[in-house]
Amino acid sequence: MAHDPELPARSGGQILVDQLLLHGADVAYCVPGESYLEVLDALHDTGGRFRLINARHEAGAADMAEAYGKLTGRPGICMVTRGPGACHAAIGVHIAQQDSTPMILLVGQIARETTDREAFQEVDYRAMFGPIAKWATQIEDARRIPEYMARAFRVATSGRPGPVVIALPEDMLTDRVAVADAQPYLPTAAGITPKGVEEITAALQSATKPLLMVGGSGWDDAAAAAITRFAETNAIPVSCSFRRNDIVDNLSPVYAGDFGTSTGPALYRRLVEADLLVVIGARLGEMTTRTYETLVPPNPGIRLIHVYPDPDEIGRVYSPELGFACAPSVLAEALDGIDLGRAADWADWCASVHQDYLADTAPPNGSDWTLDMGVALTQVRESLPDDVVVTLDAGNHTGWAQRFLRFGRPGRILGSTCGAMGYSVPAAVAASLMDPDRLVLSFVGDGGFMMSGNELATAAQYGARPVVLLFNNGIYGTIRMHQEREHPERVSGTTLVNQDFCRMAEGLGCYAERVTRTEDFAAALTRARESRRPAVLELLTDPEQISSRTTISALRRAARARMAAEG
Repeated sequence: MAHDPELPARSGGQILVDQLLLHGADVAYCVPGESYLEVLDALHDTGGRFRLINARHEAGAADMAEAYGKLTGRPGICMVTRGPGACHAAIGVHIAQQDSTPMILLVGQIARETTDREAFQEVDYRAMFGPIAKWATQIEDARRIPEYMARAFRVATSGRPGPVVIALPEDMLTDRVAVADAQPYLPTAAGITPKGVEEITAALQSATKPLLMVGGSGWDDAAAAAITRFAETNAIPVSCSFRRNDIVDNLSPVYAGDFGTSTGPALYRRLVEADLLVVIGARLGEMTTRTYETLVPPNPGIRLIHVYPDPDEIGRVYSPELGFACAPSVLAEALDGIDLGRAADWADWCASVHQDYLADTAPPNGSDWTLDMGVALTQVRESLPDDVVVTLDAGNHTGWAQRFLRFGRPGRILGSTCGAMGYSVPAAVAASLMDPDRLVLSFVGDGGFMMSGNELATAAQYGARPVVLLFNNGIYGTIRMHQEREHPERVSGTTLVNQDFCRMAEGLGCYAERVTRTEDFAAALTRARESRRPAVLELLTDPEQISSRTTISALRRAARARMAAEG
């Protein structure tokens, strides 16, 4: 290849690392592989400007990168090897796609000259990741690395954020070429005109019982504060979409609760009462609409305004009265300071909706359970730091955190909205690595822990200190719940026989303790925090208490009654 005599020749691996630094990346999560040795070698000389975290599994590395993207709003960087490594990391890409999280997955690839021979671990990554990534590509020429990487950062962060996958042929990374670096990237955010803001405010002013729903990604602390001020100024209740509970302080007088897997019955009733729903930043998907039942497509049965950063999402399922392609942070800033003059009219409506939320999240009374995590969490929630990070796995056990903990900036809730098991522990490790003095609580079931609990070894290696709350009820709880609802008393494939989780955790370098009684939880949590190590509290919960709202016995009774009525 020809060289520019005014520029030094660099290997493709060095050029790639230089672009990461230029675009502000400061950490990557990886499982090393021989297919990208040149990148690993170049990272050796970054002189403390870049941190490389080697995880224990590619899925864990990808989940860590995704969690970093959620926390910072910048692309989380993941590096994996070809074939099996990329396949393992695919779950993190799918999470980033459904959760609208900026992420870049760099995949070592076979040498270019062996393409299409079914070479060792060969995969076409454009075909593999095309349906679940914003952009999937391969760099064939080292001279184009600056171009591709600048585009990758822009694509991952602009419009609706999401994942980018780039394959790196191993021989391309060893090529030495002379090429200029790109300019640092700037994301492109969709905006809104003054007329658009006027149309939204006019629609609100005409409403009797307005309701906001905020969610999705792209909410920094300033935007979260701005939309809260607007809602409080005007006494408009604000709900959150699934696992976005931290956008509005849950103790704000406007907070209504969240639409997801732990939604209280009262909030669904309030949605029926509302005459205008303004959705900002959230998709109206299966979780948010209770499988498209609370809002029936395409006409939702309520006046709907939908504001979302991607115009293709607006009207995709529901036909709105007004739709705007706009980043939630931009609209929040535009609405901040606007007084609609209707606060007195809406005050009772707003107060009653917030009171519903407070009543639904009050400590459970008369608990029959030896370890009732609803009671336990309400006992400690006021003592948790304001900046606590809570990471959630998939499963019914997360209902206790979603229902009984309080969220709001600077605290954060990180959970996969696509329901991926195994997410919580790696996400907690990533969050704690960013600030080991910040309390990070990981909620995970016994099933999910066995998928990624090994990443606690990564935490121990690098000095992270998450506290893992491991709900052990000996079943795949969510699936058992559905099983009992559809096929009562016909248990198949949902029972787990678990090992000694405390000994496992201790073997990974963690503090570990088993909790069997409600009254013991608070002190155990204190000991875990004071250990100054990654910690696991194994919580022995009764499988009969299948969720925070029902029991297996109740599900069976309802199913038998339904089947009797159906004949």
